[in-house]
Amino acid sequence: MILFSAKISSKHHEKLKHDYSDQQFLFSDSDEMTKKHLDEAEVLVTYGSDVNEEVIQHASKLKWIMVLSAGVDELPFELMKEKEIILTNARGIHKIQMAEYAISMLLQVYRQEKILIQNEQAHHWDKSVKVKEITGSTIVIAGTGAIGQEVARLAKAFQMKTIGVSRSGANVAYFDENVTNDKLEHVLPEADFLVSVLPRTKETKGFFTYDHFNVMPDHGVFLNMGRGDAVSSEVMLQAVQENEIAHAILDVTEQEPLPKDHPFWSEDKITITPHISGLSPHYATRALEIFRRNLDNYLTGGDDYTNKIDLSRGY
Repeated sequence: MILFSAKISSKHHEKLKHDYSDQQFLFSDSDEMTKKHLDEAEVLVTYGSDVNEEVIQHASKLKWIMVLSAGVDELPFELMKEKEIILTNARGIHKIQMAEYAISMLLQVYRQEKILIQNEQAHHWDKSVKVKEITGSTIVIAGTGAIGQEVARLAKAFQMKTIGVSRSGANVAYFDENVTNDKLEHVLPEADFLVSVLPRTKETKGFFTYDHFNVMPDHGVFLNMGRGDAVSSEVMLQAVQENEIAHAILDVTEQEPLPKDHPFWSEDKITITPHISGLSPHYATRALEIFRRNLDNYLTGGDDYTNKIDLSRGY
């Protein structure tokens, strides 16, 4: 049985049942329903947040988990490895919307859109607002996977110099230069923009330090849409308050939802968005395309899974 704890629309239900008429699908509408049928499922399709050690122990027939998102860092990898459960995710489906988010937010800062909106609401005509251009600037992107590459591709439309930072430092399309993680500090002095799309791993927790922001130009802008714990709240606040950078755009934070009394909210030089950079009206369709490819592979006994996770590494 293929059990969906991930909520998808009825049109997707019908399409899957029609195209895979020889398979048994169950689309759960509650946690209770999911738990009731876990021990019957060979395949679990989920957004990931409902999978823990108890679920894995209870799902005695489970062979494959498909996560309809990119984040899998909270899953019990060791237990899944022990039970030889295959794990795949929807990595890559976020690149279009997240790249658009990144460029739009960098423009928002440089074109002073927050001030312009405030002036509009106050009926205040002020032509003295100082705006800047992102064209011809330098962008450093930490994380050169599908999302990072798409950000770099769009940045090229603005004639930006693109520098990629990754574990391997391998050459990647749309980047003028690629360096390893430990060389980040060497390229930051020329970074007008620093964008993080890093995944959550042991190596990326606290990845960005105060020293990184210290060596950036004081007009630099930092955007984090990867994982909130890639930089601590204390470091981020200090870097902004001490004018090491001009602005921080945070779609992800260490604590989510961000508490109402968190100091980030009151900082003019910090823009907060509620972890929405990956949202898209096409999200489910794109995620299910990957699921379908993997389901075809699973049903034929193949081992050519798209986005198969190495359970030893966690990505």
